[in-house]
Amino acid sequence: MKRTLVILIVVLIGLQIKGQKPRARDLGVPFDGETGLFNAITDFKGVEVGYSTIISSKGENTVGKGPVRTGVTAIFPRGKAKKFSPVYANWYSLNGNGEMTGTTWVTESGFLETPIMITNTNSVGVVRDAVLKWYVDTDWYSGEDWWYTYPVVAETYDGFLNDIYGFHVKEKHVLEAIQDAKSGKIAEGNVGGGTGMMCLGYKGGTGTSSRVFKIEEEAYTVGALVQSNFGAKWNLSVAGVRVGVELKDTLNYKFNGPPKSRRQEGDGSIIVIVATDAPLLPHQLKRIAQRIPLGVGIVGGRGSNGSGDIFLAFSTANENAFNRDKTTTVKSMPNDKLMPVFEATVQAVEEAIINAMVAAETMEGINGNTAYALPHDLLRETLKKYNRLKK
Repeated sequence: MKRTLVILIVVLIGLQIKGQKPRARDLGVPFDGETGLFNAITDFKGVEVGYSTIISSKGENTVGKGPVRTGVTAIFPRGKAKKFSPVYANWYSLNGNGEMTGTTWVTESGFLETPIMITNTNSVGVVRDAVLKWYVDTDWYSGEDWWYTYPVVAETYDGFLNDIYGFHVKEKHVLEAIQDAKSGKIAEGNVGGGTGMMCLGYKGGTGTSSRVFKIEEEAYTVGALVQSNFGAKWNLSVAGVRVGVELKDTLNYKFNGPPKSRRQEGDGSIIVIVATDAPLLPHQLKRIAQRIPLGVGIVGGRGSNGSGDIFLAFSTANENAFNRDKTTTVKSMPNDKLMPVFEATVQAVEEAIINAMVAAETMEGINGNTAYALPHDLLRETLKKYNRLKK
C-alpha cells in the first residue's frame, strides 16, 4: 500500500510540474489501442475545442444568484477560421431523455454545417440563439444572401450542483467558449459544459481520447469527446474491474437540500462526439455513432430511463463534398474495411469517460450538495488487487 502511494505521489508531482492534471493512463489504467499525440479529439487537423467554465458562490441555493456550477463547450470540426465548411455526419440516441438540436437536418442532409455546442439542460435555448447571432456577426456563411441553419446544441443535467433554474449561461459565455476553441491539448474534468456533472457515483465532466490505426497502410485517427453525467456507482467498471462494487462504501454523494427530484440512481446523461479523418459517408457515420454505446457500456452505462444518451459522429475527410450548385466527387471507404474504425471508436469512448472522472475534482454545489472525485489511490489499489494495474 505504502509503495503504491509513493508511486502515485511521484506521478502526480511530475504532472503538476508539467502543469497538467493526471489522466487515466498516468495512474496505470490499462487501455487497448494506440493513441494520437494528445490522446484527444484534437489529434488531427481542423478539430478545435473551447470552454467557458462558470463557477461562483457557495452555500444555500438562491434561484438566480447561485451557487453556479455550469458552462459551455464548443467543438469546431474544421476550426473557427474555416467558417462555413460542412462535414459529413450522423447521429444516434441510445435513450432519448435529453436533447441535441439540429439533428433531424443532419440526418436528412448528411452534413453537419455548424459547430457543436454542449451545455446544461436549461441553457440549450440561449446557447442556440447566441450561436445564431454569432453566425450573423462573423459572416459564418461567407456572404451568402440567403441561408438557413440549425445549430447543434446538446445538454446534460447539472441541477444537483448548479442553480440550473437561475439561467446563468449567457451570450457572453457562448462567445467565450467559441473564442477559446483551439487544437492541441485540451482540459478535462470540471470544465465547460461538464463543470457540474456527475458520473457513475463520482464527479464527472468533460473527457477526451483518441486512437490511431491503419487501413490498407493508410493511417487514420478517431477522437472522442464526452460530457459524462450518467450511471450508477455499482456499475462502474475500469479495465474490466468492478471498481464501483469494490468502492461502494467510499465517498458517496452528499445531498443536503432541494431541489428535490424523481432522479433515481443510474439516471443522468452522456453526450459523445466522435470525429474521424477516415473518409466515411453519412450512412457509415451512423454506424459509427451506433457503436458509441458499446464504449459507454464497458464502463457501466446502462441507458437508464432517465438518461439522455445522444451521440454524433463526423468525418473531416472529403473537404469539398458540400456544394450547393455543382456535382462533386468524394472518396469513400468500403463497409468491409470499417472494423478498425468501430474498434477505435469503442476504445476512445471508454477511455474518454474514465479520463473525465480521473481529471474531475470534488465539487460542492447548491446547498452543500457534493460530488466526490474518484479517489486515485483507491482506484490504483483496486486495479492492483486484480492484476490490472499497468506497470
